[in-house]
Amino acid sequence: MSTHAAPRRRSSWKRSALYLAGALALAACLGGCSGVGTLNALSPSGGSSLQADVAYGNLQRQRLDVYRPTSAAPPGGWPVVVFFYGGSWTSGQRSDYRFLGQALAARGVLTLVADYRLYPEVRYPDFLVDSAKATAWGLENAARLGGDPHRVFVMGHSAGGYNAAMVALDGRWLQPAGHQPRELAGWIGLAGPYDFLPTDNPDAQAVFFHPHYPPHAQPIEFAHAQAPRTFVGAATKDQLVSPERSTRQLAAKLQAAGVPVTLKLYPRASHTTLIGAFAWPLHWVAPVLDDVVAFIEAAPKAQQP
Repeated sequence: MSTHAAPRRRSSWKRSALYLAGALALAACLGGCSGVGTLNALSPSGGSSLQADVAYGNLQRQRLDVYRPTSAAPPGGWPVVVFFYGGSWTSGQRSDYRFLGQALAARGVLTLVADYRLYPEVRYPDFLVDSAKATAWGLENAARLGGDPHRVFVMGHSAGGYNAAMVALDGRWLQPAGHQPRELAGWIGLAGPYDFLPTDNPDAQAVFFHPHYPPHAQPIEFAHAQAPRTFVGAATKDQLVSPERSTRQLAAKLQAAGVPVTLKLYPRASHTTLIGAFAWPLHWVAPVLDDVVAFIEAAPKAQQP
């Protein structure tokens, strides 16, 4: 028995150390801005290079950061993700999500983390105009950056998941930028609000002109057969955005329309830690990084424009 005790102790110690690191990062996450700083500080930068503060438009917040894999690009180029963060359309900045850009790039995904205008500077739908411009920039510059312009995905968490859904499902936004949703290889929504109006969230109320909500402002209205391939994920115990009303319902409507949908629900994650799980200290919370990368790798190329 003694010959096996030491390896078991070492294995147990490693697991304990990993869980402790994850717990500390989780506690920091729940504390606000210091949480993303902790995740960024603990996330390894190997496997990616950063090109920061790239303009996709003329306005101050129309900027993005490019995380390029350091691995050799596959034939045709790396798949490309354009990512939009959450924050109730009132807060957030791209530098907070360095951990996500590095994690995806280290897995061979060219990742663009984009800012967009926020309330009170703008209300709906101006942040969708920005999101569409950032997506169009990704489509137009993918090849120059080493990416595959026919394997471009839009992705978002929370409010950013809403942005990604609207860009992917509702052609009103990409069309003025000279593109169409069918040019996307897919879209990825994590804990996004897809059916949420009217809302009791005071931040969202201000953004969407409560009580005079604009028509056709919810992704659930655009679940149609021509929608791009879809990945939607949520925390089963999300206390901020209903996984039943938004994630499950949108997935069901898209599936009923014949759209290929991957639906993932994560029992150990919260609304916040679902996106935090892209950082290695919180990988144990949910395998969302593995699931998203698997979805991207399996998706066929988009239709030719």
